[in-house]
Amino acid sequence: MSFDDLLTDTVILLKKNGESIEGIKASVQKQKIYIQRSDVIIEPGDLIQRKMSNGAEETYKVIDPGFHERFHGIPAGYQMDVKKLGLPEAEKAVQNITYHISGPNARVNQNSTDNSINIAYFSQELREHIQALRDEILRLKLAPKEQAEALEIVEAVESQTNKESPSKAVVKTLLSGLPYAGSIASIGSFIVNLLR
Repeated sequence: MSFDDLLTDTVILLKKNGESIEGIKASVQKQKIYIQRSDVIIEPGDLIQRKMSNGAEETYKVIDPGFHERFHGIPAGYQMDVKKLGLPEAEKAVQNITYHISGPNARVNQNSTDNSINIAYFSQELREHIQALRDEILRLKLAPKEQAEALEIVEAVESQTNKESPSKAVVKTLLSGLPYAGSIASIGSFIVNLLR
């Protein structure tokens, strides 16, 4: 039996800075939670939520993360000292988490319906990257037919980015149809990142 076999619970880590990490395998005990992962940072005051198969939910506040390094066959992880929060206390703790949101059309709706309409104006930087993509295609000296097809793809990318809600998946798919060149891939990556 491996250590992972003992981790029968799945929990969500709610960081004080608003970050949420889901799908963490754990073993939840009365005043301890064991997690065999070293790729997440758990700090005092963070919350651990466990959703149980019966539909109930428990929230624990981390008192001491208790991180330990790998030792022989024991993987690195956490042996946390925790305090189980009652329902009113848990709701208050979760509501006190600060969310830092940025980017076009970014928002958080908590226990509410959003009926707003957001209009995002993309920066000059996006237009500059699309022009750089055109310039790079012309610089590559492709066969006339291949160059015309590549420029059509750039037009389609530009058309998609001008929409009120551009589809990142569509832009990625369009960009994958361009001729392979490191510079084109790099510019395409910038364009996709600007759509966030």
